Amino acid sequence: MKIFFLILLILVAAATVALWFWRQADHSADHAAMARLAALQPDSPKRFDPSLIESLPEPARRYFRYTIQPGTPLYTVARISMTGKFGMGNREAPDYLDMQATQMLAMPEGFIWKMSASRGALRISGSDTEQWTRFWLMGLLPVARMGGDPDHARSAFGRYVAEAVFWTPAALLPGPGIAWELVDVNTARVTVRHKGVEQAVDVVVADDGRPLQVSFDRWSNANPEKVYRWQRFGGYLSEFRVFAGFVLPTRVEAGNFFGSEAYFPFFVAEISHVEFPEANAKDRADSCP
Repeated sequence: MKIFFLILLILVAAATVALWFWRQADHSADHAAMARLAALQPDSPKRFDPSLIESLPEPARRYFRYTIQPGTPLYTVARISMTGKFGMGNREAPDYLDMQATQMLAMPEGFIWKMSASRGALRISGSDTEQWTRFWLMGLLPVARMGGDPDHARSAFGRYVAEAVFWTPAALLPGPGIAWELVDVNTARVTVRHKGVEQAVDVVVADDGRPLQVSFDRWSNANPEKVYRWQRFGGYLSEFRVFAGFVLPTRVEAGNFFGSEAYFPFFVAEISHVEFPEANAKDRADSCP
């Protein structure tokens, strides 16, 4: 019996060590993804001039005039620090966990959202990118390993195109693969095409151009049937601040089935800081309002 328990102890210890190394490998992959995306920042970006948006629909012109101050270097890669709530349940029982996360956003190439969330003794951590979704329970037990397929990539593309509206408006200025069209007097639609994938996002703006809400049809399996299909996703933006010449929301709530009674804002974020990797010292100083 003693030999049995000794063998069992050895096996448990070996499994724990193996899981620890597996978790460290995920951390390394996360850091590598962040470095890869940060390296996509333009070295010497142009500066914003209203002439760049003259051909756009009026709501889109309002949006850019509000979100990018004249003369701002047009950085397209951002690092966003946030806290907030992450819902694990549904509208009736949100099951929110306290969340903190760092995101690197480099539309149209990709993103990484590295987070940890907790409630009491429960702790979940991991990351979400255009290549994978990986989450761990208590830092040692893998509870989600997804990605590496066209469905996941298409769903992720919808997410980070929409988030570019929040945090990297310069990435959505007119150019190859980006088209804007009028929806109504206060709404513009941006369509991004990249490597054979296309995503349209609607942006509702206030009279001053402040983006109020963002919505789009997202390829998603976040439904009771767990089947990938197009379904409405969206949310609300508020509490704007200036970061390095960009006027960006510091409160974002978003969820599935936007605009319907089933809408559940599982993602509620308070943004503490947005910075633009490789920005010069003056730009970093200006990003702290």
